[in-house]
Amino acid sequence: MATPEPDDPSATVPTTSFWQRIEPASDWHGRLSPPWRHGVPVALPDGDVLRLPIRRLPLSADHAVASLIANQASFAVVDRLTAAMLALARPLGAEVVVGLPTLGMVFAPGVAQGLSHPRWVPLGYSRKFWYDEALSTPVSSITTPGAGKRLYLDPNQLPLLQGRRALLVDDAVSSGRTALQAWRLLEGLGLQVVGLLVAMRQGDAWRETLGEARSAQVHGVFDSPLLERRDDGWWPRSR
Repeated sequence: MATPEPDDPSATVPTTSFWQRIEPASDWHGRLSPPWRHGVPVALPDGDVLRLPIRRLPLSADHAVASLIANQASFAVVDRLTAAMLALARPLGAEVVVGLPTLGMVFAPGVAQGLSHPRWVPLGYSRKFWYDEALSTPVSSITTPGAGKRLYLDPNQLPLLQGRRALLVDDAVSSGRTALQAWRLLEGLGLQVVGLLVAMRQGDAWRETLGEARSAQVHGVFDSPLLERRDDGWWPRSR
């Protein structure tokens, strides 16, 4: 990817150097507000800052998102985000943590271990030959909009869930479509879902998808706006 010209405030840059360190709040005093160039600084609950790369959306070069790819982050960043997620999880009374693929699996083990659970339960997209279609649901997301993808629960994991209060864990919520289908899958098995826990809440579209009651049970470490390009850089979208 070519390096953008330094005088182009709306350019995007390679993401290799992002998600590698959390910076002290003092380094960002007075610099958190837009316009942003190349990256969006988001404040964590303790005030320290994680800078997210800007990615243009495929259908419009004037619109973009601030991205978090958890399995490309440093251990230090993952550990800090997991600790912040764990603080949000503790009051919820979850008896089992259910990790959503793919990047929710970066955080689910640490959250479950921090809650003193002996293990966690993964959902997956890969169908093994012993799986039961009744323990699956079709899904799509902002990054994988195509049809034909399904979310599966291994039947051998079902006894770990039955009769327990479940907490869904993912890296982010954006459109909310995958989260809603996973939520319905667990509720269809008779589970009480105590909430969805994420590192990043991206935009607001997920609120309409999930509805008022479920949206109130979405817990995130930080919020990330949808972006639009202006002459001086990137700003939160006004529409």
